[in-house]
Amino acid sequence: MTQYFPFILLALAVLLFVLPARARKRVQAQTQALQNSLTVGTPVMTTSGLHGTVAGLGEGTVDLEIAAGVVVTFARQAILEVRKPNGADPSSGPSTTGDDTPGAAGGSPADGAV
Repeated sequence: MTQYFPFILLALAVLLFVLPARARKRVQAQTQALQNSLTVGTPVMTTSGLHGTVAGLGEGTVDLEIAAGVVVTFARQAILEVRKPNGADPSSGPSTTGDDTPGAAGGSPADGAV
């Protein structure tokens, strides 16, 4: 059994170092593909949770419109994911029709103020 100990250590080294490195490389390639696929008008979310629409693209930056007329500049690496536009899939998410319960999505405000 002791004669196989170096082979067991080598197998563990492969499992602990090589396999996670391959997974990390795959995730990095997916992130790079997402950043290269950005176009003007694409709704995105940043790593800090800020939602916006791509208003312009630079070499290593992206301009996001976060409100009408408000444009901020982020590094491309700050883009976490591409979001679906509003109304793209009405079957997903809460229903806002016919529910006028205070505090419900699409209903009146919880404090009753309008």
